[in-house]
Amino acid sequence: MPRSTDLQKTERINAAHGLLARGLSVAEAAMALSRQFTMSRRQAYRYIEEAQAIGRPVPVTEPTTAVTFKLPPSLVDAIRARAAAEGTTISAMVGRALRAFLGEADGHG
Repeated sequence: MPRSTDLQKTERINAAHGLLARGLSVAEAAMALSRQFTMSRRQAYRYIEEAQAIGRPVPVTEPTTAVTFKLPPSLVDAIRARAAAEGTTISAMVGRALRAFLGEADGHG
């Protein structure tokens, strides 16, 4: 059986959170989750436990696509250092910068 994708995990955790938020007992939520996603009750309980531990819905992340481009080594070093200092990844750092740039570009024409 293939492993769940990050998107599937997020959907299942959020579904578990929603069931619990509606007042279902853990057993009822496990049964409903098991039926909804065609999974074992044991796996459903794991998603419910994770939803309880997090205590709120998980943001759904958009799938990513690999992109290759060239940058000067000094810029790569600066991005790498900044990402490490902020405890994030280079991809997250570049994505944040590009979203900020596109947001500003949209506002200026």
